[in-house]
Amino acid sequence: MTSIERPTLPERTAAARLIVVIRGERADQYAPVLETLAGAGIRSVELTLSTPGTLDELPGLLERFGDQLDIGIGTVTDPDDLRRAAELGAHYIVTPITRADLLDAATEAGIAIVPGGLTPSELHTGWAAGAAAVKVFPASVVGPGYLKDLRGPFPGIRVIPSGGVDLEAAGAWLQAGADAVSVGGPLLGDALKGGDLGALADRAARFVGVTTREAGA
Repeated sequence: MTSIERPTLPERTAAARLIVVIRGERADQYAPVLETLAGAGIRSVELTLSTPGTLDELPGLLERFGDQLDIGIGTVTDPDDLRRAAELGAHYIVTPITRADLLDAATEAGIAIVPGGLTPSELHTGWAAGAAAVKVFPASVVGPGYLKDLRGPFPGIRVIPSGGVDLEAAGAWLQAGADAVSVGGPLLGDALKGGDLGALADRAARFVGVTTREAGA
């Protein structure tokens, strides 16, 4: 059987087992949130293309936070956006879908990609094409027990659940064998709408406490 070229997730992301998904109204809202998250022990964030101006802000954010955070680009649905994100220095790519042209573009760019899917066929397609991991989305529809079902026919598959993953679910997914969890609203709360950054730091620290290997997850 031919081995697959499979770029791996960045070291900090793999070690942290926690990706914070940041989806806002404007990309100029990112910086204070990233500063707070980094200070609270977060080591990987996914900035979404559904937030206007994300790729324009990316170089400056990488310069400011790249030594503290892995910065991935998410909600990628167009190969040209993927290529531009890679050229600008994104650490990894996340998509909500599994599509051949995106997977091919990631392979050509030599960047780790995490494609999204829900069915066994979608998830295996992404994994077989060389994804670093596959995103079970929306994870709240299936729950952590789904991972055991997937690993029956696909024993080596690396899974990152996303969508509706709160603090309790994060621990449950990791206990079930997920490689990382992807968390948005339950951690961010109202931080992108002028909310208390101190409260954001507290929430982030609680998630870090659950997702570190030392926590037993």
